[in-house]
Amino acid sequence: MRITLVTVATAMVCLMGVYGDVQPQRDFDLQRFAGKWYRVGLAYDSPGFTALYRDKLRVSMGILNPQTNGNVNLTMWTQRSSGCRSKFYTYEKTAIPGAFTYFSTRHNKVKDITVVETNYNEYALVLKHKKMDREYTQVALYGRSQKVKNDVIQKFRDFATSRGFPKDAILTPPPAGSSLKNCPPAGR
Repeated sequence: MRITLVTVATAMVCLMGVYGDVQPQRDFDLQRFAGKWYRVGLAYDSPGFTALYRDKLRVSMGILNPQTNGNVNLTMWTQRSSGCRSKFYTYEKTAIPGAFTYFSTRHNKVKDITVVETNYNEYALVLKHKKMDREYTQVALYGRSQKVKNDVIQKFRDFATSRGFPKDAILTPPPAGSSLKNCPPAGR
């Protein structure tokens, strides 16, 4: 019992050290969070990202499938001029509901994911954090449809600026259109 408490306390201290005052959604419910989401907003502090991708970025779609062990499989689809591109991620649960980690094969690093706020049926604010040669942070706004209400977009922008993102690093890309609906293979 004591070892379990020490492990949970250590995980919480590490998470607090990484995110500071950002906490996961209170009483996070993974089953309610599962399903189809569209990434309708993105704030990224990587130098040059905004200038390079501002005109190319479109809404992307993902499907979250909870696993029996508490982990989550996520498949993301992005519509490109060359067709639909998919990526698969496995988010591993942590001791704190709403907080996950995953291993980025692209960066060969573990990244932290926190579901900061969601109402489950309309939007979700998600914080991604990684430490490489410096710390990188990303805030994403997800919606259950390709368009969300203006007050939700404002909430996303307010949260991103409160985390130190400059206004020009906060993007709300245009919808991908009907072509994105055809991205997932049949049976998904």
